[in-house]
Amino acid sequence: MPSDTRILIVDDHEDTLYALESALAPLGYLLGRATSGDEALKQVLRGQVGLLLLDVRMPGVSGLEVVRYMRRVEQTQHIPVILLTGFGADHELTTAAFGLGVADLVLKPVDPWALRTKVRYLFDARRRHLALEREVRRLRAVVQEHEGTDADPARPSLMPPGTRVPPPRPMGAHAGELEKDRT
Repeated sequence: MPSDTRILIVDDHEDTLYALESALAPLGYLLGRATSGDEALKQVLRGQVGLLLLDVRMPGVSGLEVVRYMRRVEQTQHIPVILLTGFGADHELTTAAFGLGVADLVLKPVDPWALRTKVRYLFDARRRHLALEREVRRLRAVVQEHEGTDADPARPSLMPPGTRVPPPRPMGAHAGELEKDRT
């Protein structure tokens, strides 16, 4: 993530925005704010948002509607979202929120320590994920460049002769499933 990536806090109440900013300030991340779902979507679509703290119930576009839209757009579908609600988490809200892939549903008033812990974990995990994606793209480019020059004996090999590369693991396999495959 670029160094100007920020955490966007969205709530229609100024006092809540201030409280959330105060709770997250010790982390040292850049913080942005929006007071409506429309404003949040505009900022998210402009880029540089690495995590979204989003109130569920706001006038106009609700927090769930923001998440629904984000999940349909490729550039925003993987941004982690923590939904905030002051009305309690009923079954319908919980089902809808986690069905949309939100990272967490937090009840207000929030515990600042718990919120900082969740935000730090999600923001840093997103940062690491994006760094790994960049590294994979770089390595693929190196491999493609190398494959195009296999016929050139003057060019050194990426791997020493005789090196055995293990086959890739099946996606989503658990350790137990892998053990069954080996026997």
